[in-house]
Amino acid sequence: MSNPNLQALTDAGVSIWLDDLSRDRLETGNLKELIEDSCVVGVTSNPSIFQAALSKGERYNADLTALTKAGKSVEEIVFDLTTSDVRDACDLFLPIFESTDGIDGRVSIEVDPRIAHETDPTVQEAQHLYAAVDRPNVYIKIPATKAGLPAIAATLAQGISVNVTLIFSLERYRGVMNAFLEGLERAHRAGKDLRTITSVASFFVSRVDTEVDKRLDALGTDEATALRGKAGLANARLAYEAFEEVFATPRWKSLEAEGARVQRPLWASTGVKDPAFPDTLYVTELVAPDVVNTMPEKTLEAAADHGDIHGDTVTGTYDESRAVLDSLEHLGISYTSVVDLLEDEGVAKFEKAWDELGEGVKAEMAKAGA
Repeated sequence: MSNPNLQALTDAGVSIWLDDLSRDRLETGNLKELIEDSCVVGVTSNPSIFQAALSKGERYNADLTALTKAGKSVEEIVFDLTTSDVRDACDLFLPIFESTDGIDGRVSIEVDPRIAHETDPTVQEAQHLYAAVDRPNVYIKIPATKAGLPAIAATLAQGISVNVTLIFSLERYRGVMNAFLEGLERAHRAGKDLRTITSVASFFVSRVDTEVDKRLDALGTDEATALRGKAGLANARLAYEAFEEVFATPRWKSLEAEGARVQRPLWASTGVKDPAFPDTLYVTELVAPDVVNTMPEKTLEAAADHGDIHGDTVTGTYDESRAVLDSLEHLGISYTSVVDLLEDEGVAKFEKAWDELGEGVKAEMAKAGA
């Protein structure tokens, strides 16, 4: 029996994905339970998630030992372990993928974050991951850096579905949607079936509030305090306005006539980091048709327990949202400065997690070889 709050969220047009993947979740049946009881219809992963998974427990030890004895390098072992988990998760979600005609039932795996600012290596890595997982419901995650935009278009043009990650700014989001349309146009010219190519655009939410609120607290005025916790929602809601605009254009309509499906906005970083805010803030206040909300388990549990789903909370909020961003600029908090910093920090965090993942594997390899 599905949780009523999460079912209400689903009924409102929001696809619930879990922002976590580990072998423990797969082998204990935990992920299967979340599918059955919590309306979870997809999974996202990233270098930080894999680093946490491999650092806990012993479920990877046998594979680590075998791969080490086979003479595999650290990078080869990381690749084998992560793609193996994603492949197994894809198999688990395959019935959902089939029943939703390829919309949900998706599992995401990210390209090496160390090449986030390199176009051609990103495309090559996307191809490598796609071939290694070898499942129709895998999403290849590509960061929305400037170098990532042409890589997104090129990957989609090859018929590979993409989860575009680390989107913070409205300008960059429009660039992402343009890359999506370009990729589909190129795929169509190459004779690809557009019905088999889908994409989501992961727009990060809570990190915006964390950075903006830090700057508001430094100001310390009543006007600044009144704006705390409002920037993340305003930014995401204006992203949805942009989504509505782009996917109503003649350019899109011509692709839609060929079987293409919209690139859905995905709300990422939806765990509330400030205890002063409701722990379901980025769930209940970002309800709209055709979106994905990928949640950490704590947020999923909070939404299940006390998430008050009260219909669409996005459309019709655009003027109010613009006023929030305008007020921040008036106080001297630069939107461009915030989003540029967050993109740089986002890539750096994933690079650090990737390095830590490699170091953890190296340590286990040393034990296995002892």
